Amino acid sequence: MASIMTNAAALTALQSLNATNKSLEQTQARISTGYRVSEASDNAAYWSIATTMRSDNQALSTVQDALGLGASKVDTAYTGMNNVLSTISQIKTKLLSTVGQTDAAKAKTQTEITALQAQMKSFADAATFSGSNYLSVTSTQVAAPNDGVQPDSKIVSSFNRTSSGAVQLGTIDIDVESTKLFDNGLSTAVKNSGILDRKTSIYATGAAQTQYDTAYATAIAGGATDIAANTTAQAAVSPAATKIDNVSAFNLDITAPGVTDDIITQMITKIDNVMGQLTNSATILGSAKSSIDLQKTFTSSLMDSIDRGVGQLVDADMNKESTRLQALQVQQQLGIQSLSIANSSSQSILSLFKNG
Repeated sequence: MASIMTNAAALTALQSLNATNKSLEQTQARISTGYRVSEASDNAAYWSIATTMRSDNQALSTVQDALGLGASKVDTAYTGMNNVLSTISQIKTKLLSTVGQTDAAKAKTQTEITALQAQMKSFADAATFSGSNYLSVTSTQVAAPNDGVQPDSKIVSSFNRTSSGAVQLGTIDIDVESTKLFDNGLSTAVKNSGILDRKTSIYATGAAQTQYDTAYATAIAGGATDIAANTTAQAAVSPAATKIDNVSAFNLDITAPGVTDDIITQMITKIDNVMGQLTNSATILGSAKSSIDLQKTFTSSLMDSIDRGVGQLVDADMNKESTRLQALQVQQQLGIQSLSIANSSSQSILSLFKNG
């Protein structure tokens, strides 16, 4: 039925053209942004997931930076520890060379040993990165029962989100109490001395030394501090035993009164024990370094995986969208032509009245 009031064909053509234009706008937006889901109205669920995961990925980027900073701190401490190990090995060698030598020769060797001891202190003090030093520390008194204990250094290593949405941070902990070589805190504020300034007693006879060493090890195993263990061990030795003043790897003196070749031999044993402790400390730092390197690699791979996962949710398929764009542009042209034809039919009806 031809009607001058309602052009049904034109209305249908207009609706089709509007639908085509809307689809064309959507496709053009996807091509211009690169996203299939760029706002919540496109797909609320996917947009929410993508937004959260992008935020988490930014947090992981910060974790990666923290791991890099932590790696630098550990590397610096490890370098210092290796240099100290090399230096104390030289001290051990020089002590060996003094056995059986004259007092004059021992005095010259002591000068060299003193210089090497100062060098070890310099290595430890210089092993600082971004204000952190795991070798030379200053303990302070805090609330019991941890008075004078150097706290662990924590390196942020992971950012996790549980199934309930709760955030959890993982850390790699460095046992600084076990790696410290010097503790510069006040004697009343230090629970355990550093490895190099830890003082123990040396006795003139092997029997007395064995008594001391056994009592010291027992006290340490029982949880005593090294300072308390030294006092306990001294009490376990016969008062008649000849004792050289408490010595450490940092303050031994082969020219002191009463130091015989037997005492120097005991010093060599002490130095050898200290080298074992330094090796254990280096192992702690080496293990931390390996853990940090592994975590850095994993974090990088995890960030890439999250990027891929988010992309699968919200990225537009550019091949598909470009093909769709061409098809819609053709549909738009045809819609315009269809609307023009529908409008021309109305003009034909009006021409009948003009001709009449």
